[in-house]
Amino acid sequence: MMIDMPPIKDKYGRAFRTLRVSLLRHCNLGCVYCVAGEEELREANSDGFAGSLSPGELLAMIGRLHVQLGLDTVRLTGGEPLLYPGLAGLVSGIRALGISRVRLTTNGYLLDRLAGPLKEAGLDTMNVSLDAIEEEVFFRMSRRHSAARIICGIDTALKAGLDVKINSVLMRGINDSQILPLLDLAFSRGLRIRFLEVMAMGHLHDQAGRYLVTQEEILRVIGSRYSCTPLPREASATARYWTTGEGQVFGIIANESEPFCRDCDRLRLDSSGRIYGCLSNNQPIGLDLVEEEAVWRRKLEEALAQKQEVRFTGSDLSMLDIGG
Repeated sequence: MMIDMPPIKDKYGRAFRTLRVSLLRHCNLGCVYCVAGEEELREANSDGFAGSLSPGELLAMIGRLHVQLGLDTVRLTGGEPLLYPGLAGLVSGIRALGISRVRLTTNGYLLDRLAGPLKEAGLDTMNVSLDAIEEEVFFRMSRRHSAARIICGIDTALKAGLDVKINSVLMRGINDSQILPLLDLAFSRGLRIRFLEVMAMGHLHDQAGRYLVTQEEILRVIGSRYSCTPLPREASATARYWTTGEGQVFGIIANESEPFCRDCDRLRLDSSGRIYGCLSNNQPIGLDLVEEEAVWRRKLEEALAQKQEVRFTGSDLSMLDIGG
């Protein structure tokens, strides 16, 4: 039952309807837009799961946030969420809270063994990060040779009945040669792919511009092979979509070229129980389950005030800590 209080909104009418939950700081890849190097990744992976909330603690927090906010969607991220113990039980627990859309963003490395159990637990949609088809290019992006394994995981997820989208971060001089190969892979499986402009986060906060492949450049490459017609943008969506003359659909998440701050509805919860209203603000707000509802409401209002008015500016917050 919802609390009988006015909804939490800002002057633009923005409210939190989507909760992105970072389950842990661990990852089995070392993507160059996420971590500066292997040492940072080893440090993050060295503490076991110390500091990460248990499934029961997470469910209690998500449940209270749902009571106050009336959440439409919960998206589970990481680090790499498929490494989180008890993930399937967490998914089913979130569905039991009355939240109908439970989604996941994963690098896909463990999908071959977990896609089926996650579908059975109530997961409906997942975004799989795949930044290259060619193994050499994939290695330059992720520091691992795993492209074939992840593509196999995507196929396993499709066979399990999951709705799969592909996310591809583009970086100039590293994987910008992969736009058409990735598009072909997605179209061959009837999947939507979204190309992401690199974000000014973590160690890239002050140098993301040198790697930026803009929305205009992406469309120019795709337009060399396909005719592209834009589709209307959905409210609060991060991606704009286009359709080709053959009816295939692809998207671009252009946080630099075409910011979507004005109607952003996302709240982030990290693995230790802190919330962030915006990735451009690296000041976390701690939540405690013993606090009264009025205290949580005040903290949620504080988080909402963190949102940018016009455009994303980024921060030195690591994506390994807060998820994609």
